[in-house]
Amino acid sequence: MKLLSELLQGFDYSIDSGTIDGADISAVAYDSRKACHGGLFVCIKGAAFDGHEFAEEVALKGVRAIVAERPLNLPKRDDLTVILVEDSRYALAFISAAWFDHPAESLKVIGITGTKGKTTSTYLVKSMLEKAGHKVGLIGTIETVIGDEHRPAKNTTPESYLLQEAFAEMRERGMDSVVMEVSSQALMLHRTQGFIFDYGVFTNIEPDHIGPNEHKDFEDYLSCKGRLFRQCRVGIVNGDDKHTLKLLMGHSCALESFGMGDENDIHASDVHLIKTPGALGVGFDIHGKLEMKNVEVSAPGQFSVYNALCAIAIAKDFGVPTDIMRESLKGVHVRGRIEAVKVSDEFSLMIDYAHNAMALKSLLTSLREYEPGRLICVFGCGGNRSRERRFEMGEVSGQLADFTIITSDNPRFEDPKAIMEDIETGIKKTAGEYIMIEDRKEAIAYAIHNGRPGDVIVLAGKGHEDYQEIKGVKHDMDERVLIKEILEGK
Repeated sequence: MKLLSELLQGFDYSIDSGTIDGADISAVAYDSRKACHGGLFVCIKGAAFDGHEFAEEVALKGVRAIVAERPLNLPKRDDLTVILVEDSRYALAFISAAWFDHPAESLKVIGITGTKGKTTSTYLVKSMLEKAGHKVGLIGTIETVIGDEHRPAKNTTPESYLLQEAFAEMRERGMDSVVMEVSSQALMLHRTQGFIFDYGVFTNIEPDHIGPNEHKDFEDYLSCKGRLFRQCRVGIVNGDDKHTLKLLMGHSCALESFGMGDENDIHASDVHLIKTPGALGVGFDIHGKLEMKNVEVSAPGQFSVYNALCAIAIAKDFGVPTDIMRESLKGVHVRGRIEAVKVSDEFSLMIDYAHNAMALKSLLTSLREYEPGRLICVFGCGGNRSRERRFEMGEVSGQLADFTIITSDNPRFEDPKAIMEDIETGIKKTAGEYIMIEDRKEAIAYAIHNGRPGDVIVLAGKGHEDYQEIKGVKHDMDERVLIKEILEGK
């Protein structure tokens, strides 16, 4: 139980009816199905549902208080308090933090935002800090990790109540730190309000997540990312990104930078590619506030250098020894992020989450630098999503890959063949060679069985996902399992 007055700290509100004096709250909910007698219900406006429309329903359940953005036409009840706020999501974040007794205050909280690199950087940081003796929780696109427990993620950054609940569990289980991905959507919807990040981290930014129910334009996307640096104590940023200065406008934190340019606090030099049978990597030296020679990362491309610099910049502030940093960079493999899967000593195969044109272009450009015998790209596009993405990805693969295998990827409620034909439309704008194989397992088998010495095969789009969504049903489908079956002749 908590006093209602304790939960209403940190944000402005007015009392529309009832009183907060002496009011005890038994639970907090923002889903009407979970509202209960004596509880507090927060009316949230979502893309599909508006919690205000369920206010009468939860009032009949006997809730003690309702937080809303507008007056509610409810039967008067002496023991019901209605509180009005400007933004109920903003209020929910502060209410949730108070409900769980402000767990972030017991943790060192690292929040990483950016278009690319968030997931890999969080796992690198977690590895480095844990090897240095810290107990580290993780919240991100793939999963939430608390101790030995791994829970699949629904959102990159959970709703504020779920986020505070995870923080509270980490505190109870002895974690001293948490590293988390912070999406622009989460910042826009105030999921990360109600506490201060110890470290806010920026990897990079490119146009993405722009459209209905996301960001209206790039300026809005950039502005939302920048909110993190008005809510953290120390900002660690990619000093090479051309948008960094604008993103930091109005920041209230101390700043540190990483990048390739020697004006950054930590910067890389002598970057070189590493190519071994079945694996690709990159090596470099580090200078500035930290000096390290002959650093190696077991993942390809310049973006892997940036991910490494990002993690090193954070680990440095935690006092992690450089030998632990080296060990982590060579040993961490992130599921579905340029994940190498051994299928042959003669050619390489990788799984990556690249599922839009920008990410696919970055991936294929990086792999092209390794001068493969052939660069083979296997991918599809999700159904009930923008058709433009299909045309664009087809064109990118046609331009950068030597051979493309168009296949199916979460067709949802669309005809897989129609999606593949859209991709084909994009490829036909180029001179790229391709084949269309609808069944994803057959497409992967074709790539493996036709692999030649020196080839690099990339399976793009699924990444960490272990399902195929068809007509509203998620069917088990893990590319690693498919590869194993193919190699075993199944």
